[in-house]
Amino acid sequence: MPADSAKKRSGPKRRRRPPAVLHTAAPFLMEATADFDAVDRSRHPFNVRAFSQGIDLDLNARVVFFVGENGSGKSTLLEAIAERIGFNPEGGNRDHHRATFGDRSALATTLRLSWSRKVVEGFFLRAESFYNFATYIDEVSDLRAYGGKSLHAQSHGESFLALFDNRFEQGLYILDEPEAALSPQRQLSLLKIIHDLETPGHAQFLISTHSPILLAYPGARLYSTDGDTIRPVTYEETAHYLVTRAFLEAPERFFKHLFRDEAVEE
Repeated sequence: MPADSAKKRSGPKRRRRPPAVLHTAAPFLMEATADFDAVDRSRHPFNVRAFSQGIDLDLNARVVFFVGENGSGKSTLLEAIAERIGFNPEGGNRDHHRATFGDRSALATTLRLSWSRKVVEGFFLRAESFYNFATYIDEVSDLRAYGGKSLHAQSHGESFLALFDNRFEQGLYILDEPEAALSPQRQLSLLKIIHDLETPGHAQFLISTHSPILLAYPGARLYSTDGDTIRPVTYEETAHYLVTRAFLEAPERFFKHLFRDEAVEE
């Protein structure tokens, strides 16, 4: 792949507005904790295996990834953090209020957040409800703020990058599986956007992902939700890296196992 492929964008290049002067550079959110002694541990989400010892997360990094199998709690955790901050749990920032936004979830109510500087700027991207967010934007927003084109009038991946390019400037960005709509090349474009915002301290990112491309971001902090607690891991320890590397090295070994004849010999 050409070295400059990560710099390609769909549509015209947007020149970012200079961010306001920050009194404190990212990271802004330093800790997320929760004590579950007073809750019913048999109820979801408190019965999620990764939450069995409560939550005690050091988030003192500009880019933090959460990685784990489906159902391991990573998206549930990010949604609760977003709710606690005041973002709509379906996606958006603090200004996006829709009728479906009700009371905070039980986990959001239990969470306690510690800040170096409390920020209200930012965005919560929830891939599975992005369609609803795009519909809301068509109804209430000036599309010039999103590149001048309806998010619905673009492919899923194009609309994600239009959002990232036009609305991500400074603050706390919580992204739940953003790779769902992005090709590998566009995942590289997202890494470039993250780099451009976090390096000068304008933004902090909390991201849940299955993508070994995104997880490779240099200097990021990684947490695994596959276990009895949420624990720090290295990139090379993640199953996503190990399985992807092994498959690319010898896909025929996987096919031999996956497609083997299951008939029992007599």
